[in-house]
Amino acid sequence: MLALKMALVPAFLAALTFAGRVWGPSVAGWLAGLPVVAGPIVLLFALERGPEFAAHASVASIAAIAASEAFNFAYAWTCRRFAWPLALTAGLAAWWCAAMLLARLPTQLPWALAAACAAVAISQTWLPRVSGVLPQARIGAGDLALRMLAGAALTLAATALSVSMGAVWSGMLSVFPLLSIVLAVAAQRAHGAGFVALLLRGMVVGRASFAAFFMVVLAVLPHAGVLLTFACAALISVVVQGATKRLIGNRRASRAVAEQVELAETP
Repeated sequence: MLALKMALVPAFLAALTFAGRVWGPSVAGWLAGLPVVAGPIVLLFALERGPEFAAHASVASIAAIAASEAFNFAYAWTCRRFAWPLALTAGLAAWWCAAMLLARLPTQLPWALAAACAAVAISQTWLPRVSGVLPQARIGAGDLALRMLAGAALTLAATALSVSMGAVWSGMLSVFPLLSIVLAVAAQRAHGAGFVALLLRGMVVGRASFAAFFMVVLAVLPHAGVLLTFACAALISVVVQGATKRLIGNRRASRAVAEQVELAETP
């Protein structure tokens, strides 16, 4: 089990990093919407703590989308004027405040979905918008190793503390914005605030697949085995993620048209 904890999330993070390197920040952010961290962690909850614990953690994980969006929103706006340490501080403060509020919600799916949908709508509307051509991301071996180490550390911490924290905070911690932190900080340091905004806007599009994963877990887990449940959830999540891909393409096309119009109107 320890080997699974150490390998599962870092492997997903490595795959996501290489995908972002090939296809750019929008696709990297979009792929980050997949439950590549929270999904394996809640799977470990189910194996170690039982299906009921995993079900409660799944509801909390859906609600925690709102806390992750709070981090992204605070970071995206702060990094437009300040360096990454202050932007990271603002993002973590926003995540903590949102998580504290969400932990007080009833542990029921309608409340969790309402919080997640409200946060996604806010981010979709008011995250910074980007124009112009951004450079391709380049990820060094050191950055990749740091991301994989952080993923392993979060997995170990969440599973080790699940006994004392309970299902709600375990679910919240499983959705700690690890991907947002490592991707946003690296993006800001290398390419600036515009790259960060494009990355985090891509994450908003990917939230649907994240929520779909845990909704399938809640629906199937009482009637099937743990591994079958999570296999079905992963499949549905990928299908939903594929359905949102068109949104990424539409955004790229819209930006291209806007840039052409802007160039045409420039004297």
